Amino acid sequence: MHPRAAAATTTALLGAAALLVPAPHHRAEAAAVERPAVIAHRGASANAPENTLAAVDKAAELGVEWVENDVQRTKDGELVVIHDDNLQRTTDAETVFPDRAPWKVKDFTAAEIARLDAGSWFDPAYAGARVPTLKEYLHRVESHHQKLLLEVKKPELYPGIEQDTLKVLANEGWLDQRHETDRLVVQSFSADSLRTVHELRPGVRTGFLGTAPVAMLPRYGRFLDQINPPYTSLHTGYVLAVHAFTGAHGQRLRVSAWTVDSPDIARTVASYGVDGIITNRPDVVMDALDGE
Repeated sequence: MHPRAAAATTTALLGAAALLVPAPHHRAEAAAVERPAVIAHRGASANAPENTLAAVDKAAELGVEWVENDVQRTKDGELVVIHDDNLQRTTDAETVFPDRAPWKVKDFTAAEIARLDAGSWFDPAYAGARVPTLKEYLHRVESHHQKLLLEVKKPELYPGIEQDTLKVLANEGWLDQRHETDRLVVQSFSADSLRTVHELRPGVRTGFLGTAPVAMLPRYGRFLDQINPPYTSLHTGYVLAVHAFTGAHGQRLRVSAWTVDSPDIARTVASYGVDGIITNRPDVVMDALDGE
């Protein structure tokens, strides 16, 4: 995910949220909920190169149950795990393919991307790390018995990527009841993309990235299970407003905030009653929430 300004702090949204805040006894119930789930953003990306298998391994080493990743599509139709829609920032594509500017993911084959070093930019100790395919990434997450928050990245660049993603998930055993119920959420900044995912595979849980206007929540609840906003747009009233609505699978809409990396902010965001905290520093956030 890429930090951006959120439109959710408008006067209209605040007013709508205030109207939907539950009665005081519901507040007490919210205060008694479990600690928010800690979700490793692009893996443990402060400790290892983002979206690599090493970042998944580091998250597992830290005891993190959930990891988040970003999925895009190559020229020849392979799904790969990378955040940016170009290869410049996190690989050596400019060196390996100097005449291929602007180095867009969609302009390279999977075999070409597999040649790139996706670790040296982060630390020389990770030289030789590769951009994983979604299949490789799923295998690694499964090997650690972790759960996955999968972002369909920029679906407007990749028509049909929702169906492609679901196909890989199905082929790798990630669309059985156990995974759909408890171990997988597909998210996107595009509500239309998530609606497509829901129509293609109604059992998959979905999350909208952004601070959705409260007025839209009844409509979104037909095909969404989560609203996942930047933490800068959050307050208790908004979280309670989201929780007042039921999602596509008959449970209340959940809220996971991104991207929280400091102990003080983690504690503040947790006090709002969020269900999850997405972070580059899962160890820091876990320590903060556990009072260490």
